[in-house]
Amino acid sequence: MAMLQNPTNPLNNKLLSALPAAMYERLLPHLQLIAMSRGQTLYEAGERLEHVYFPINAIVSLLNVLENGTSGEIAVIGNEGIVGIALFLGDPTMPTRAVVQSAGYGYRLTGHLFKEECAHSMPLQQLLLRYTAALLTQMGQTAACNRHHSVDQQLCRRLLLSLDRLPSNELDMTQQLIAKSLGVRREGVSEAAGKLQHAGLIRYRRGHITVLDRRGLEARACECYQVVRKECCRLLPAALAH
Repeated sequence: MAMLQNPTNPLNNKLLSALPAAMYERLLPHLQLIAMSRGQTLYEAGERLEHVYFPINAIVSLLNVLENGTSGEIAVIGNEGIVGIALFLGDPTMPTRAVVQSAGYGYRLTGHLFKEECAHSMPLQQLLLRYTAALLTQMGQTAACNRHHSVDQQLCRRLLLSLDRLPSNELDMTQQLIAKSLGVRREGVSEAAGKLQHAGLIRYRRGHITVLDRRGLEARACECYQVVRKECCRLLPAALAH
């Protein structure tokens, strides 16, 4: 199913666009368009999931939250996927917090309808299993990257992951939110962003980042970005991977 020009069309979510036509038409009346504002919490760790979310032009960050209140990002989800995959895996809760990192729109679907479709559709099950495998790869690689690579490399990886999940090179995110996601000090992100801006790779202004040179970002990023991207291309249909 091809994406349409309307920026809030459900088919602009690549997971929805990969569904069989009959299933998509069955779900369409139940998909609710919602605005996702930057910093909005979709659910807290341990909270019962009542909905799943399909971002259109927003980026959602999955965060592990420690007892002292600090947090670290383990994955980002955008128009390639779904927030709340635990419902498919049979768990009504998630051990992570889901926070909107870049504002935009998305669709939500009640959890019970989503589970009904999962129970009766083998194609949907196969699609979600492959998506889950790709998401687990991103989680594992993010953990390794945050442990072994510099803030500069982490920032490049993070920006590239966002570009893959948005329709343009304009990113709506603050340095403070990026710092919380990476689990580093804001000053570290500010310094790393300054280097990228000085090199002509990005332009940063008041919570808005414009990527000017994607190839330059890829050259500065560690191998973690390409590992995640290649695994997405291997596991997912072309419409989702790119």
